[in-house]
Amino acid sequence: MESSQPCRIFEFHEILSATDNFDESLVIGHGGFGKVYKGNVFKGSSHVVAAIKRLDSMSSQGEAEFWAEIEMLCKFRHCNLVSLFGYCNHEKEMILVYEYMPNGTLEDHLHKLDTGLSWLQRLKICIGAARGLDYLHTGTGIELGVIHRDIKTSNILLHESWAAKISDFGLSKIGPTNQPATYVNTLVKGTFGYLDPNYFTTGKLTRKSDVYAFGVVLLEVLCRKRAVDRSLDEGLVTWAQDSIKNGNLKDIIDSDIRAQISTKCLKEFVRIAERCLLNSPKQRPTMAKVVVSLDSVLTLQEKANGSLQVAGKTMFGRMFDMFPFPSNRDNSAISSVCINAADYIVGAHDNSRNSSLKVLKFSDLERATREFSEAFHLNADGFSDVFLGWVDKNTFIPSTEGVGIPVAVKRYHIDDPQYWQTEVTILGRLTHPNIISLLGYCDDKDKYLVVYEYMQNRCLHHFLFTDARDVAKPLSWETRIKIMIGIARALAYIHSLDNQVVHRDVKTTNIWLDKEFNAKLGGFDLAKFGPKTGENDATTCIKGTFAYMAPEYAFKGLVSVKSDIYSFGVVLLETLTGHRALEFDFGLVKWATSVLADISELKKIIDPYLGQNYPVEGAFECVALALTCVAVDPKYRPSSEEVLMNLERIYVIKR
Repeated sequence: MESSQPCRIFEFHEILSATDNFDESLVIGHGGFGKVYKGNVFKGSSHVVAAIKRLDSMSSQGEAEFWAEIEMLCKFRHCNLVSLFGYCNHEKEMILVYEYMPNGTLEDHLHKLDTGLSWLQRLKICIGAARGLDYLHTGTGIELGVIHRDIKTSNILLHESWAAKISDFGLSKIGPTNQPATYVNTLVKGTFGYLDPNYFTTGKLTRKSDVYAFGVVLLEVLCRKRAVDRSLDEGLVTWAQDSIKNGNLKDIIDSDIRAQISTKCLKEFVRIAERCLLNSPKQRPTMAKVVVSLDSVLTLQEKANGSLQVAGKTMFGRMFDMFPFPSNRDNSAISSVCINAADYIVGAHDNSRNSSLKVLKFSDLERATREFSEAFHLNADGFSDVFLGWVDKNTFIPSTEGVGIPVAVKRYHIDDPQYWQTEVTILGRLTHPNIISLLGYCDDKDKYLVVYEYMQNRCLHHFLFTDARDVAKPLSWETRIKIMIGIARALAYIHSLDNQVVHRDVKTTNIWLDKEFNAKLGGFDLAKFGPKTGENDATTCIKGTFAYMAPEYAFKGLVSVKSDIYSFGVVLLETLTGHRALEFDFGLVKWATSVLADISELKKIIDPYLGQNYPVEGAFECVALALTCVAVDPKYRPSSEEVLMNLERIYVIKR
């Protein structure tokens, strides 16, 4: 909560100069607060474009809202929150200076401009806004969080890259985050149409009031109708809910995007909105769950668009029926399962099919990988090797190099199908942008293989510890944190499922990188369904890589989602330091803990390949986060959601 973002005080003459004495031609927006001008200001030694908001003396907003905005944006920072450069408080003038957002507001593009936002653009904007709101609720600190109180499309600003940023914190409230039912008795404030009915009638303000407002935003994005639309007698929410109840879901969609949305994607998106708009605040999801669900919808849509879509059948339908994997529609409890060969009886192929995966022949995969040529070798671990293969995009028939599409073929070199079964069973049901996509499998002639999407930059291990460091350009600070954010998102997803999944083998060789260095978590052959939140599951089959293994799991057989957090902490330390987990006699964790006495010791920790090209404050916070993740007692480790929020905050620290 200490000031983490420089917020300077502008002199009034600087504001006059930047706006040409408030020239009307520079007005780029206006609302209940007054007018917003586009102008150039100094930020440090640089001249930057800014949005300058001048509070109108006749505005219903006043000094309290002005100082609330400054308090919020000077304390909190996130890539999905608008940045406050500073403010001017001169006599009766109250002026706020923000970063300039070239693409205006989401409201502009939905209701005023003929922009033609695609469905994918709208979905990504929703995800960005959801991440910003989740940060406010849970990521601003251990004890304090923010209730925005005025989430609406006009307060979602769009960067030139169309990234969404939440703005306007004049009505926001700070309150504890460790009490799910926290509320503040206060005068009801907000915007009609987005107001939580429970808040309106009881005066009890909770974070779930923001969730309700976000549900209204989701409907606006889908239907392109205002929250209070004159053509709708009952308002957007009631109209949409009635239409859905009457089976007219497709009729409410904006006609411009109707043909772009897959049926499955539409149903899941609407389900998220419906849950956000439930009457009981307790039944509404947290914003963390909304983020995870929207990420899954995005992946579903991208698959439907053909980027990862493959045809074919799989033999695992029966197994999925035996141990149903929870979806957004299934809240039933599933008993904790340690997946191994004895858990399943693999039946005949004809009665156990799942159309999401492709069944492949060993001979075809052998040809696709040039007989598992060493030249095509990508990665290896204790019981498998991964090879590059080339196949036809539609049929998966082997093709020549450079023709068709590249895939990653994982070949298990042990007779026991246990690990292969686990990978196909669990990974075949996971859908998330930061989890490797399983395309197919082979169990032909007792040969066990799986086929993934191909990741052009191989695995993180390759860039941290091999000769590639001397050949390729070393990973920058920003890229390293971006990779860690991706894996934190993957863990937040699998840990947030109704029946949690524990990965059990988070390590650098299981972190795959695409051509843009977006990270995807793979290696689910040791994963298992986890215990209930906050509980441990005792197991006698301890599996994983010892250097990354949490002590309570390695020595007592107690496994939980906090076991993954420990492993992630080790990976984070490796990523920051460039040292392997077992490089020191007593291990990387103890070495890092002993060296990091204070910030002056930081250079002894950070990878020398980075030189001085990293923010000292951000690096120190990142190392501190890693050491929290590897706490000996699991209860002191953060959740995956808390890890994600902290990394996203660290990512934007520039000093």
